Amino acid sequence: MKSILLHIDHDPAMQARLQVALDMARATNGHITCLQALSYEVFMPGDFYGSAIAAALPVIKENAEALRAEIEKAMEHEGVPFDWRFEYGIAAQRLIAASPLADIVILGPDETGTGGRGPSALVGDVVLGAPVPVLVVPADAKSFDVGAPMVVAWNGSPESAYALRAAVPLLACSCQVTLVCVVEDGEQGGKALPSTEGARYLACHGIACEIVEIPRGSAKIADTLFAAAQLREASLLVMGAYGHTRLAEMVLGGVTRHMLSDPAMPVLLAH
Repeated sequence: MKSILLHIDHDPAMQARLQVALDMARATNGHITCLQALSYEVFMPGDFYGSAIAAALPVIKENAEALRAEIEKAMEHEGVPFDWRFEYGIAAQRLIAASPLADIVILGPDETGTGGRGPSALVGDVVLGAPVPVLVVPADAKSFDVGAPMVVAWNGSPESAYALRAAVPLLACSCQVTLVCVVEDGEQGGKALPSTEGARYLACHGIACEIVEIPRGSAKIADTLFAAAQLREASLLVMGAYGHTRLAEMVLGGVTRHMLSDPAMPVLLAH
């Protein structure tokens, strides 16, 4: 992953994903593009004369400039090449527009500014709109070891296959790759694409992997996957995103939504 698109924002996971981006760039001789999008649309409803925007904009700009100065100072001595893009507009739209020539987009799980539980709309928008994988980094991530074990969540869907393909540059660095399938009773062997096909694809890229099947049980699939990854001391969990429609995920819940509500480690998503 040599072209890394990093979202810059005031949120709890900012420092964590900055560190992960730096670790990834050092390991791959990559370049980081820091994208900071400034949007003040939140002040528009009911502000018929623009007075609220006019009053708030100087403060918003000042805070954005302070964050840029803080991060640029932190990156000065890291030995990683980077550039900075400051743009006006909605963050998701600006990230999607900048993503076609990136290898990966790095976000935090809760960048809505609400402080509430649950995945942010930004993550879902970028995952569905960007043609590259999205790495979601939780606030408690301290570093990212590309040589550590990595786990791929496999359910035979096109989304899981695309995530596997998108993650190959990182999986190739890992000391141990595991394909984990969470299966219902009697489901073994009935997947659209069996896990052996995923393993065969990785083998074509010189990546050996172990296949593990875990009974569904009563736990949430997201919790089962995180537990399997933590048991193997994995630095990354790879999975396909939004196998159901995003609306269904929001209303009924789903693996992607549960996974992003409280991620236990960095999660690479692709759709």
